[in-house]
Amino acid sequence: MEPSSSSSRRSRPRGSDSPSPTIRRLLCLLLLFVLQTCIRPAPAVSAAAASPSPYLVGVGSYDITGPAADVNMMGYANAEQVASGIHFRLKARAFIVAEPEPGGTGKRAVFVNLDACMASQLVTIKVLERLKARYGDLYNEKNVAISGIHTHAGPGGYLQYVVYIVTSLGFVRQSFDVIVNGIEQSIVQAHSNLRPGKIYVNKGELLDAGVNRSPSAYLNNPADERSKYQYNVDKEMTLIKFVDGEIGPIGSFNWFATHGTSMSRTNSLISGDNKGAAARFMEDWAEQNVIPKQAVHVSSGHPRRVSALIPEPNEITDDDLIRLASSYKASGGRQISGSSIATRIRSTEQNKLKFVFAFCQSNCGDVSPNVLGAFCTDTNRPCDFNHSTCNGQNELCYGRGPGYPDEFESTRIIGNRQFLKAVDLFNSASEEIQGRVDYRHTYLDFSQLEVNVSATTGGQHPTVKTCPAAMGFAFAAGTTDGPGAFDFKQGDVKGNPFWWLVRDVIRPPGPEQVKCQAPKPILLDTGEMKVPYDWAPAILPIQIIRIGQLVILCVPGEFTTMAGRRLRDAVRNVLTNSGQFDNNVHVVLAGLTNTYSQYVTTFEEYQIQRYEGASTLYGPHTLSAYIQEFQKLATAMVTNKEVPTNLQPPDLLNRQIGLLPGVIVDETPPGVTFGDVRSDVPANSTFRKGSVVNATFYSACPRNDLLTDGTFALVEKLDGGSDWVPVYDDDDWSLRFKWSRPLPVSPMSFATLEWTVPEDAPSGVYRLRHFGASKTLIGSINYFTGTSSAFVAR
Repeated sequence: MEPSSSSSRRSRPRGSDSPSPTIRRLLCLLLLFVLQTCIRPAPAVSAAAASPSPYLVGVGSYDITGPAADVNMMGYANAEQVASGIHFRLKARAFIVAEPEPGGTGKRAVFVNLDACMASQLVTIKVLERLKARYGDLYNEKNVAISGIHTHAGPGGYLQYVVYIVTSLGFVRQSFDVIVNGIEQSIVQAHSNLRPGKIYVNKGELLDAGVNRSPSAYLNNPADERSKYQYNVDKEMTLIKFVDGEIGPIGSFNWFATHGTSMSRTNSLISGDNKGAAARFMEDWAEQNVIPKQAVHVSSGHPRRVSALIPEPNEITDDDLIRLASSYKASGGRQISGSSIATRIRSTEQNKLKFVFAFCQSNCGDVSPNVLGAFCTDTNRPCDFNHSTCNGQNELCYGRGPGYPDEFESTRIIGNRQFLKAVDLFNSASEEIQGRVDYRHTYLDFSQLEVNVSATTGGQHPTVKTCPAAMGFAFAAGTTDGPGAFDFKQGDVKGNPFWWLVRDVIRPPGPEQVKCQAPKPILLDTGEMKVPYDWAPAILPIQIIRIGQLVILCVPGEFTTMAGRRLRDAVRNVLTNSGQFDNNVHVVLAGLTNTYSQYVTTFEEYQIQRYEGASTLYGPHTLSAYIQEFQKLATAMVTNKEVPTNLQPPDLLNRQIGLLPGVIVDETPPGVTFGDVRSDVPANSTFRKGSVVNATFYSACPRNDLLTDGTFALVEKLDGGSDWVPVYDDDDWSLRFKWSRPLPVSPMSFATLEWTVPEDAPSGVYRLRHFGASKTLIGSINYFTGTSSAFVAR
């Protein structure tokens, strides 16, 4: 029989080195004191977050803003839409979810959301090469997905196929490099930030952020199928929330379908459009509403959005502020080191907790953010329902956003609606994601894919084939978001003799191709055009990523509403029938992912040949091919089998041709220095909230240095007697950077900084500062800055 502890203590001989009870109590008290004073207490988190974490989660983001001058924007295929400034900066946002197995042997998945028009096959190839060099086989084509938000206000020239870079005068290496680097850096950040955490999923309806822009095509879908749905576009947003096991929420990603076309085809400022705006709004919201609750992790100093943190100086009168402002005149331009540009604005964020919120794209093919509808610009009457024309002309039919006629306001409103819904879902998310991480990926040759179809989906025989890529006449008609030119119109299944002649000069389609693509009248037979290299893709990736009960279908194109529904339903059926998933599985479609191959409509929508049908490259059975192959992927995943493939997409980097001239030299008038003010803020001026302040500087071409993670424009606030604090930069909604030349080939240029004083900006003395980089005739780059005179905002 074991002795009790008390008898054991009593049996010890006197003189033992065991401490007395009093000493032991003192030692315990001392130990408790040390623990309390030396160990930083963890911030309060929910009971759910405090329990064991089933995943490692990490998020990251990085600047991918491309050249803000001279480069054609990607999306509208409008050669006259050339970048000339920045509305707000573009970012790559990434999350990584990993199974916490010993030694890092568990599976992991990466999803990157780009503030870009779409993913690019060449970008994906080069990102994967960099990840392999850095991490070995940890990240690869199977478990990395790169998706675009479909903004039509980002620089083009970063895709490898000819048809997508014609209007950008070919390949633009600067556009390409900044995107590749930004994606890599966002993944590096997410990888470095991997920590135990949980994921929650939530979904809800957002009713007023998208309308169907091709309702006549949608109505050609079977009536019994349409009757299953209340709306002719998807209204559901699905959001996942990342919660660090120690510090709490760190971000979220959501998927919702609406086009990135709130900004028009005439806009020339780089912008993330409505989804990029929503991400900006939510990250700003997190700084004010989430970070304060986790203040133990936030460095001291002024954050970049300081409006809620600097008190109003109510004790100072307008006259006092004006007298103070009048003592600070325009500084004049001066040279600085290049590193000081980034340090100047980014130094306030060192050691600051980074929240990442991404608004991802889904099946947006026929969904427009211009929710007021399409109207004729000459009569203000609705456009023709079937063809979207006005007296037979497509050029006069434009969709109107909720802020019409102000495209910036429309962008803000649609972005704000997505942001508010995301905040609601973020705050109320309670369903925890649980289960394994898995993925499947394969490459397919969509130019000749055999598809088993039934008569109800348009097949005359049990097996049909997809076709080499081709674009129809209605492609050239554009959409109500961005009309085309000449006499093209949507809903054209005949074509016309003149354009047939033009087409045949370029490349006449053969009889088999014409039959395969019918009823599409072929305008450009891009899949069979190979000079100087491939005009369109043939080999495409498809991918499934599973994180517990969340399943992401990664597709390389723009699926219409009904096409996306059919694909999701087909995969959901495979998953639920396997017995591994219940009916609560969340299947989302991530559009424009890993590469780009234009549109995917249903077979029935294809017959109508509106823009989306004319842009469905691989013929009427394209959707059936996707459904068939995604069912195979899903089956392989639930049966734990691999999907072998011997196909690889081409790497055409060494064959790219770029015709955009480089910057030769920057100049200023005699006696003028780069950074000098050309047009100053009015002297002794006071600006009220909501008013616009601007100043113009002698500048240089922004292509000399993209100032990645820095800024061309800055608003500074006088803090105290002499310390100027940066408060807004060109990544803020309120500040716009506009660049211009007096003549198209002039070596002189100007930068206009335009600041709309926010309603929550603290009263005080402000000034505008411009940063830039000039190029000499011998090619050296010199950095400069200059400030406006000070003014009062009240």
